[in-house]
Amino acid sequence: CTQKIYHPNIDLEGNVCLNILREDWTAVLNLTSIIFGIIFLFSSPNPNDPLNKEAAKVLNSNAKTFTTNVRQTMAGGTIDGVKYHRVLI
Repeated sequence: CTQKIYHPNIDLEGNVCLNILREDWTAVLNLTSIIFGIIFLFSSPNPNDPLNKEAAKVLNSNAKTFTTNVRQTMAGGTIDGVKYHRVLI
């Protein structure tokens, strides 16, 4: 990721926590598998294996607040003292 994102499985530096990139990697996986894995993470964040522990904590405790935080950050807001770039038009 080139912009900061509020997501349990992506840290503020853009590192992605995706099991197929780590312990679940096998030779049969390819770029398509990785892309589908990342798309899946966006539709179904995994708060049980977080890189962004604060986002995971919010998702686990209140999904509605998590969704509000995602929208706020994508609109260029600030969450937990972190300013996010506007990525929505």
